[in-house]
Amino acid sequence: MTGRPGGFVPGADRGTAPAPTDLALPVAGHKLLTGADGSVLRVADLPADTEWAPLGTLDGVPAWAAEPAGADELPGRWRGWASLAAEAPEPLATLAGRALTVVTWRRTHRWCGACRAELADVPGESARRCPDCELYVPMRLSAAVLVAITRPGPAGRPDELLLVRHSYGPTGLWALVAGFVEAGETLEAAAHREVGEEVGLTLAGLAYFGSQPWALSGPNVLLTGFIATAADPAAEPVVDGRELVEARWFPLDGLPAELPPAYSISRWMIDATAAAARR
Repeated sequence: MTGRPGGFVPGADRGTAPAPTDLALPVAGHKLLTGADGSVLRVADLPADTEWAPLGTLDGVPAWAAEPAGADELPGRWRGWASLAAEAPEPLATLAGRALTVVTWRRTHRWCGACRAELADVPGESARRCPDCELYVPMRLSAAVLVAITRPGPAGRPDELLLVRHSYGPTGLWALVAGFVEAGETLEAAAHREVGEEVGLTLAGLAYFGSQPWALSGPNVLLTGFIATAADPAAEPVVDGRELVEARWFPLDGLPAELPPAYSISRWMIDATAAAARR
């Protein structure tokens, strides 16, 4: 499973100018401007002097991001990323996440960190280069892991899945254990460490599931999912009290309704685990 939504193809080619009917994704801070009805805007809907950055194509239509001036005066609806995550269909949600990533990166990587010269775009790449000292600055991603942990249920009952509630973000959702990868750490090592730190469990049979960019956790986050079993089926989770406020085993035929959105890799993993238990 790749997690790549159909119809969206990322790209960084700045060789052409945006056409009036191309898709437009204006970003201000952590909000995206859509039409009043939630529809995607077109380039013609924004001022003519808007500076555009390429995102790629959606169903063959070029898409562009911008951080427009006078954002408060633009007609439409500014939507936060929590709203988009809950409501927007794929592949629009991933396209919007790329818009946030590109706009944020361009704003925060304007100057060379070595010699302070102004960076220049590298044609055809999501990168900039210093014209003075040749420092190459690509658009880097922040890797994070999430883990679906199961254990055998009581005799005659389905297996159980560990779900947690976080102290931040959409706190009402039951989600999977997750965390960022540290420098010098493999994805697998990060999965073991995060599970140990957040719920005090050890893992067995860790297996790769898939990956997905996820702007709700930050403008450049790439989630990598793993499925594993609890090494000690009798062990109970102990939350860290900082990032998590609750952790609980749920039978796979009795999962709560408050789960991540259907297009998220977290939900794909939960659904796949439940489906495997029914076979």
